[in-house]
Amino acid sequence: MQRLANFLSRLLILAVAAAASGSLHVALSQDSGSSQNIGHQQDPEPQQDTSKEPLRPVQPVASAGSISLLETNSSALVLGPGDELEITVYGTPDLSGHTRVSASGNIAIPLIGSVRVAGLTSSEAEATIEADLRKNNVLNDPHVSVYAKEYTNSGISVAGEVAKPGFYSAVGPHRLLDVLQAAGGPTDRAANKVVIAHRGQTDVTTLAISKNPAEMAASNIELQPGDTVVVPRAGIVYVLGEVSRPGGYVLNSTGGITVLQVVAVAGGTTHVASAGKTRLLRKTENGFQEQRIDLKKLLRGKTGDVAVRDQDILFVPSSVIKEALNASTLVGIAATTAIYRVPF
Repeated sequence: MQRLANFLSRLLILAVAAAASGSLHVALSQDSGSSQNIGHQQDPEPQQDTSKEPLRPVQPVASAGSISLLETNSSALVLGPGDELEITVYGTPDLSGHTRVSASGNIAIPLIGSVRVAGLTSSEAEATIEADLRKNNVLNDPHVSVYAKEYTNSGISVAGEVAKPGFYSAVGPHRLLDVLQAAGGPTDRAANKVVIAHRGQTDVTTLAISKNPAEMAASNIELQPGDTVVVPRAGIVYVLGEVSRPGGYVLNSTGGITVLQVVAVAGGTTHVASAGKTRLLRKTENGFQEQRIDLKKLLRGKTGDVAVRDQDILFVPSSVIKEALNASTLVGIAATTAIYRVPF
C-alpha cells in the first residue's frame, strides 16, 4: 500500500509538470506570434528612394506685374556722352562723386580708371563699376549707385512755334500734350498741327491738334527718347488801317480765305475808312507786289471776292489822313501788330 501511494504521488507530480510545460509552450508560441505581427505592422512598405533623382527646377509663373517690369526694363533709358551722373560707392565717399560721360562714352573712377558706360542703363553701369572694383581689389563687396541727373541724348527736342523751344529730358513716359505743355504751349502764330520725327527714321508723323476732346485724346500719342516735335507756323494775313481790330489773323483752314472774311473778323471798316482805295500787298520772290482792291464794291457785292494767302497785308486807308504808307512801312507795322486766332 505504501508503494502504491508513492507511485500515485509521483504520477500526479509528473502530470502536473507536464501540464505546466504545455501551458508554458502555448504562451511562448502566442508571444512569438504577437511579436511577429507587431513587427510586421511596424515595418512600413518599402518606399522609392528619391534622393538620387535629379531636382527639377520650378518654372516661375509670369504675372502681369512681372511682364510689365520686363517691358519697362527693356525700354529703360541708356547712358550716353554728355549725360550728368552722380556716382555713390556706399561706405567709400572717396570713390563717390559727380561726373559726366565723356565723348568716348567713358567715366573716370578713382583707383580703377576709365569705365565705359555708354549704351548701358543705370543698373548695368552699377554692376560694371562693382565688377571693376572687385577685379582691381579695391573693395571686396562694393555697392554702387548710379543716378542720371540729366540725359542729354535721351530727350525730346521741341522746336517751332512754342513758348519755350528746347531739349527736354525724357525720364519716364511722355505724351505729346505733356511735352507741349512743358514747352510752354503753342504760340499765337502756331498752326493746328505738329510734325514728329523719330530718331533713325526718315518718315515723319503729322498730327492735327483739335479742340475736340475726343480728337485731342486720340492725337495724344506717346513719344520716345530721341524724337523731335516741330510745331509749324500757321499762315497769317494782316489787316491794317481803318478796321475795328487791326492785327494779324492766323489761318488754320485748309480751304480758301477771302478778303471779305478777314475784314469781317477784323470787325469791319471804320466810318473814316476809304474802302474804295484798299491795297493788298503780296510777298513774292521779287519783293512785295501791290494790288488795288475796291472794298466798297466787295461789301456791296458788285465785284468778285479775292482770295488771300499767307503773309498778305490788307491795308484800308483813312479818308481823313491823305498820307500814303509805302510797302516797307506797312511790313514794319505788321511785324509788331497783335496776332489773333480765328476759326478759319
